[in-house]
Amino acid sequence: QVQLVESGGGLVQAGGSMRLSCAASGNIFSINTMGWYRQAPGNQRELVATFTTGGTPNYADSVKGRFTISRDYPKNSVYLQMNSLKPADTAVYYCYARHVVVGSFWGQGTQVTVSS
Repeated sequence: QVQLVESGGGLVQAGGSMRLSCAASGNIFSINTMGWYRQAPGNQRELVATFTTGGTPNYADSVKGRFTISRDYPKNSVYLQMNSLKPADTAVYYCYARHVVVGSFWGQGTQVTVSS
């Protein structure tokens, strides 16, 4: 099993910035992808950004140029720097990890609210 613990989130004004962090523990070996998804009320969960080991970051079109994903491999962590936030970015953000053997894992989610 893999446990994911998120931190960050909260309330920010439009145009502001926020950083989310996620630390993985447990069976961390063979995690090849970490990233972030989000879910707004009434919407399906959607990809925000992912980062596969040895690859390049993958972003949703809606966040390209504003959000930056990074990984700290020694700390088994993934971060999401969010700039130029918009009210449309308001959602619960979930940390995601994919283990090549046992599958996908999710964090508990953290609320991000962007006020206009």
